[in-house]
Amino acid sequence: MEVLPNIDPFRERYNEVELQLSEPDVFKDAFRASSLNRELTRLRKIIELHDSSANCKQEIESTKELIDDPELGSSALEEIDLLNKKLEELESNLILAMLPEEADTGKNTIVEIRAGAGGDEASLFAADLFRMYCRYGENKTWGFECLSQSTSESGGFKEVVFIFKGEDAWSRMRFESGVHRVQRIPVTEAGGRIHTSTATVAVLPEAQEVEISIDAQDLEISVCRASGPGGQGVNTTDSAVQLFHKPSGISVYCADERSQLKNKNKAMTVLRSRLLKAKQAEENAKYANDRKAQVGSGDRSERIRTYNFPQSRLTDHRINYSSHALNDSMMGDLDHLIDALTAHDQTVKLESLLKNGCK
Repeated sequence: MEVLPNIDPFRERYNEVELQLSEPDVFKDAFRASSLNRELTRLRKIIELHDSSANCKQEIESTKELIDDPELGSSALEEIDLLNKKLEELESNLILAMLPEEADTGKNTIVEIRAGAGGDEASLFAADLFRMYCRYGENKTWGFECLSQSTSESGGFKEVVFIFKGEDAWSRMRFESGVHRVQRIPVTEAGGRIHTSTATVAVLPEAQEVEISIDAQDLEISVCRASGPGGQGVNTTDSAVQLFHKPSGISVYCADERSQLKNKNKAMTVLRSRLLKAKQAEENAKYANDRKAQVGSGDRSERIRTYNFPQSRLTDHRINYSSHALNDSMMGDLDHLIDALTAHDQTVKLESLLKNGCK
């Protein structure tokens, strides 16, 4: 790159963020303080890479003056070659660092898995996906909490909703939204035929109260006796809670806890995040054409991945990525896939940034 990107806006923003973090009141809001600290670290990296690139360019120009020197010319050419390679790497890293960060980076992440087409086999597949993500979360040392679940007679899940708590949970999980398809021989299949079933996954950033305000008058709250397994006492009290948000028509049911208050709080967490997702989808609708170029739209009707057990193959259809490490993936080894999705997403954003100019 012959001309380095304009760094002035990044320096100005760095000074603004540094000033905000010097105010004691900012730490009363833990999420805001964390977001500002993360932004400051990102801006510092951009500025350091820019300054290193500028210094490298100056070194190249200074070294060029020695090319005609009979004693130092040969060494100067070798040094310039090394400096050019270093400059290329620095500028490549600089452009990647300047890519806009996802708005929800750093947030806790709610994952909803629902059985789709395929009856009992679909619910068993939903349970397999749940275990796969749980193992992945353990590998990442994320906090975990189950928010609600509805089991099937076969021992799978009709629906399960849980939350991951970790700084990188959203950035690692955000590509998982969509329809997941499995091809395998069900344990109940006597003829050995391969069946195809599906499950849908929705990934939502946990909404903060400041982002989504819910008017109590817009809610219908009903309590009832929980059904199904859940521990002694769960079926004998009116602990289950169902929230109905009248303006949006969204309904959330939670019966995991014996405490009605805890179930209500969990249901509110899910409701708030679903409302945030709906709000973001509405705001992003005007950018529909640009979104087609991204790594999947996140639409639930979109088939994003196939798990082919007879061939031990996992295929992500959005980036034409295939791996025969299906068993390892189901055990929670998903970094190979998520790294590929992240790299593709960065490439698309980088092309857009360079096309529009590095300003």
